[in-house]
Amino acid sequence: MRNGLSAFVVALGCATSARAADYPKPTEGTFTIRDFRFESGEVLPELRLHYWTFGKPARGADGHIDNAVLVLHGTSGSSKQFLTDAFAGVLFGDGELLDASRTFVIAPDGIGHGQSSKPSDGLHARFPHYGYKDMIAAQHRLVTEGLGVDHLRLVMGTSMGGMHTWLWGEIYPDFMDALLPLASLPVQISGRNRALRRMMIDSIRTDPEWKNGEYATPPRGLTSAVYTLLVMVSSPLQWQKQAPTRDAADKLFDEQVKARLAIVDANDLLYAVEASHDYDPEPGLERITAPLVAINSADDQVNPPELGIVEREIHRVKRGRFVLLPITDQTRGHGTHSIPAIWKDELAKLLAESKR
Repeated sequence: MRNGLSAFVVALGCATSARAADYPKPTEGTFTIRDFRFESGEVLPELRLHYWTFGKPARGADGHIDNAVLVLHGTSGSSKQFLTDAFAGVLFGDGELLDASRTFVIAPDGIGHGQSSKPSDGLHARFPHYGYKDMIAAQHRLVTEGLGVDHLRLVMGTSMGGMHTWLWGEIYPDFMDALLPLASLPVQISGRNRALRRMMIDSIRTDPEWKNGEYATPPRGLTSAVYTLLVMVSSPLQWQKQAPTRDAADKLFDEQVKARLAIVDANDLLYAVEASHDYDPEPGLERITAPLVAINSADDQVNPPELGIVEREIHRVKRGRFVLLPITDQTRGHGTHSIPAIWKDELAKLLAESKR
């Protein structure tokens, strides 16, 4: 959900940049892990991780892969959100910063998301309850065992993917050259963010129609959860511009709710929101050694700038800095993370300062 919340933001019109350059068609794949053990002790006999890649891996003079980039999506989204003109066209096209002719881009679907194993596949509420540590452990196995990559040039992510990026830097500090967390905070989910997540969790879990995950039709609580999501990820400025009258606002709201309900499963959403329960990078920020640039937008209601959290914590990251993007006609609140045309200059600086 942005501190995760991917599919919702894109659907709200946040990824609107024009295509900057042609980019190659990605390759699709699935990596299967047998008997994957979760932090909870639960075991899934077969965990499938779906992914997309752009380009091909290349080895440097030292024999290690030196051009691999890991791109991580947000809550309720999938790696498919990056297969757009506004994202891939701006970053992976000919001559762009992560030009796929010289960069190997890896974009996986996290556990519980996209085409990877998830509750709606059939286990419903019997699916293992996963957390961010489980998701990152599976990503690492995909990268190393599935794709044979022993080093990453860059780890970057949007919202939940941004939170995963902080954790990648702590758990595998020598595995990457640079880190770019977007639309995230390096502390536990707390305050208003936690309360909004509880609204979504409780709306589904306490609904009698949920039936412990065995519902025949979507429970009414899913609609309530979607209402909360729409508020979380919306940009007041952009919504006002899109819907400047009462009737226009009603129409926009109805369209957004209908569009979300058509693609979201109650169990999948419930699990995805609850997965942030183990997110707590704050105690280990000093373990991050790679250059890190954290980027947030001033109109992000999920991570509002008045909290001052990143400014306070970034000093503990040895080679870290924080960029707060000002509100402009181009920013889209939380969804600014999916518009690289706005922040790619900062990525260029990061790649330059982390170049070996």
